[in-house]
Amino acid sequence: MNRAVTLIRSSSLSDVAQYAYAASAAPGSRLIFLAGACPLDEDGTTVAVGDYAGQAAKAVENLKTALADAGASLDDVVYTRVLVASTRQKDLGTAWKVVRAAFGDHDVPSTLSGVTVLGYEDQLVEIEATAAVLDS
Repeated sequence: MNRAVTLIRSSSLSDVAQYAYAASAAPGSRLIFLAGACPLDEDGTTVAVGDYAGQAAKAVENLKTALADAGASLDDVVYTRVLVASTRQKDLGTAWKVVRAAFGDHDVPSTLSGVTVLGYEDQLVEIEATAAVLDS
């Protein structure tokens, strides 16, 4: 399948990062800007309270749903920002492992940030994304 997203790797930068350093969207592609995917169930309740991995998994699930509703998938994502309500790198790493695994070989450029608080009660993880798809 022809995709709108091209991941760009740099041989001039460290290979320690678990993602491409840049990505581009093909000319004429439709950009999709997604609100932060939160670990909420269908009735708006925060799931997996106190569990960074569990909340990251639910946020990924909700991100996939939002992408599908917009006619896209994880393979169409150009960039993500993963927000984790913690000052501990271990907690950020726990959430990141779940998000990174969900994307598999499509290792999009991403920013992982620790923040003081997120919008919903008991929320620990949120995932923002931008995607690009070719219009038929």
